[in-house]
Amino acid sequence: MMAGDDDLKACCAAAYSSDVVALLLGDSYHPGGTGLTRRLADGLGLSTGHRVLDVASGRGTTALLLADAYGARVDGVDYSPANAALAQGAAAATGLTEQVAFTTGDAEQLPYPDGMFDAVVCECALCAFPDKAQAAAEFARVLKPGGRLGITDVTAAPARLPAELSTLAARIACIADARPLPEYQQILAAAGLRTLRTERHDQAMTRMIDQIEARLNLLRITAPARLTQACVDVETAPSVLNAARGAVSDGALGYALLVAERP
Repeated sequence: MMAGDDDLKACCAAAYSSDVVALLLGDSYHPGGTGLTRRLADGLGLSTGHRVLDVASGRGTTALLLADAYGARVDGVDYSPANAALAQGAAAATGLTEQVAFTTGDAEQLPYPDGMFDAVVCECALCAFPDKAQAAAEFARVLKPGGRLGITDVTAAPARLPAELSTLAARIACIADARPLPEYQQILAAAGLRTLRTERHDQAMTRMIDQIEARLNLLRITAPARLTQACVDVETAPSVLNAARGAVSDGALGYALLVAERP
């Protein structure tokens, strides 16, 4: 592992457990929201009793949806202890503690035995993992033979991204280290996972950028101190959002759905 990877993971975990980030991103923390999660679940063929692992489960939105709407038994793992605790509280509040459990862990060293799950989902997170190949190998390890992996994630052509989208903050925002869709497929193939289906959902990225901009403008008026405490640079944020919007229009940035299988 490269020096600084643990620091990057901790920085990402701290950012995504922030209440301000939750306000800016909404419940799902990823483009497409629960609608795209349902499309992903349908692509995985989830049904009652399936064992599912949600990697980088955040505050539990995806895991709780899969348990409630599809009858799956879901384990969620997140690098942030705060997120895992909040997700477990949400499971209790919705009466799903018999179907869902959350724990703290590293996607590159998943705390589960080999071949435990019928499906693994990972939404808007592989792009932020420092060692994507190791994470993919872990996805494959914990899947049963014939099990499926479902990913929704940011895609990018790194060489074409504007300077505003190549900073540490952009990496934490799941942009700077995102890869083109074919490269994700290559990473999964090297881990023994065969891609079955891919879909482009770039419009979902544009909608999220617009949502963040609108909520940021509101918070600048109603809660500027909270933005400052969360280290949100309100002066540079508009230019970063405009750069991201332009990159989507130019095809340098987007969002995709991918379903793969462990043969």
